[in-house]
Amino acid sequence: MRILLASSNEHKRHELSQLFPAHEILLPADLGLSFDCAEDGDTFLENARQKAFALYEKAKGLGIPVIADDSGLIVEALPGRLGVKTARFGAEDGGPQLSAHEKNMLLLSMLKGKPESERKAFFVCAIFVVVNEYNTYSAVESTSGRILESEVGEHGFGYDPVFYCDEGNSPMGLLSEEEKNLYSHRGKAARSIAKIFGN
Repeated sequence: MRILLASSNEHKRHELSQLFPAHEILLPADLGLSFDCAEDGDTFLENARQKAFALYEKAKGLGIPVIADDSGLIVEALPGRLGVKTARFGAEDGGPQLSAHEKNMLLLSMLKGKPESERKAFFVCAIFVVVNEYNTYSAVESTSGRILESEVGEHGFGYDPVFYCDEGNSPMGLLSEEEKNLYSHRGKAARSIAKIFGN
């Protein structure tokens, strides 16, 4: 089956391709579609739903299911700073988007000197699938851990290098793809959704 991902992010395509190995994950550009959607919901699930339906409306004549995810990092010591705003962290006032490394450095600086007990954090992922107007599916999962004191490892992307994964007993940036897919928020949510695709 072909599944259309409501994103232009190659990292997300790669991860979902690993999680849905029996299916082909397409980006809008693969089908000549332009796609941009405001992510102004109050929850990850609202944002995923917005993106899925926005792309479905553009592509519904193709008969391809649309999948969207919204994910982010929540840091207990920084309430309201990340969460659904994770992608815009450091650029909340309309400034330029920071690179992943710059975001990580900003996060580390904001937590500098804080003990491990005050560095608790968790990733959240919401996945929303639109098969047609009458058949939609969703899942929300999380992965708990803490923020490290420096970037560790070269695997993963985004905030992975500064996140210690409790279930994996390891910095996320040191986990193999297989291990990350087992423990990550996106991996857990994808496994919940995979049942509808016959995985």
